[in-house]
Amino acid sequence: MYRFLLTPRWWGINVFAMLAIPLCIFMGSWQLSRFEDRVQSHQQQEDRSDRAKAAAARPLERLLPVDTVTSGRQASARGRYDTAHQLLVPARTLKDKHGERQGFYVLDLLRTDGGKALPVVRGWLPGDAGAKADTAKVPAPPKGEVTVTGALQASENQGTDGVQAGGGLPRGQLGMISAASLVNIVPYEVYDAWITQTDPQAPLHAVPPAAAEGSGLDLKAFQNLGYTGEWFVFAGFVVFMWFRLFRRDAEAAKDAALGIAPEGDGGGDGGDGAGVPVVASGSVSGGADRGDGPADGRGGGPAAGRGEEQGEAARAGQA
Repeated sequence: MYRFLLTPRWWGINVFAMLAIPLCIFMGSWQLSRFEDRVQSHQQQEDRSDRAKAAAARPLERLLPVDTVTSGRQASARGRYDTAHQLLVPARTLKDKHGERQGFYVLDLLRTDGGKALPVVRGWLPGDAGAKADTAKVPAPPKGEVTVTGALQASENQGTDGVQAGGGLPRGQLGMISAASLVNIVPYEVYDAWITQTDPQAPLHAVPPAAAEGSGLDLKAFQNLGYTGEWFVFAGFVVFMWFRLFRRDAEAAKDAALGIAPEGDGGGDGGDGAGVPVVASGSVSGGADRGDGPADGRGGGPAAGRGEEQGEAARAGQA
């Protein structure tokens, strides 16, 4: 009954199912492992951040370049602030005990002894970076040679929260904290990193360090989790369709073995008499064989006609 499984059509179906199901399971497992790696990386990053807050600051040069290990570590640098190039970073949100508030970063460039400048976010202020009443509250950077300590951060990119990469900002404002965006503003080299000062000058508020890119539970992590479910659903769909096709062909083979023709196979030309009811055919034949006579009841069959002719011939001879 299951010989249909040996047909070329079913060979193709079986080969497809045998390849598709393991592939879907493998891809789903891989996406799940990616999500678990991101969760683990997020936990490790939080642990490193907690340890970094309590650890002693290290010289900036020893922590560069910034990666998932050094991001958030306490770094120190010595130099002088460039008071001629103070910048404001607008539309930045700060989360604190009061909730989420909109404001701006105050960024200054520290000219280090090595010649390069280090972007330093000295703090955050609520308000609008374009309003004079709000910018008037910004304190001037310290003069002379100073040592700055803060959490090390990687340069921002277009995917960083709060970044305004489109340009069009007023003079004195910066949309993205990165060496690439500062190269056309200042006439000296800039480190491809920045720090957020741990103990800012009043009335500035400290900006907490952000998690390193790719180490947090961001949108990409939940995309991995969604892809995991999709691949497993695809595997289940392949199994469902294979079983449905198998059941349909198995029922058709069983009906053929019992001599039950599938619906719609009856001939319309009447050549083999298929589809014509047997009872109706018998009724028509019986009626023809009985030879029903006329309404006067004398019988109109062939035998009755021959009897009348013989009777007339006999009477004519006697006469």
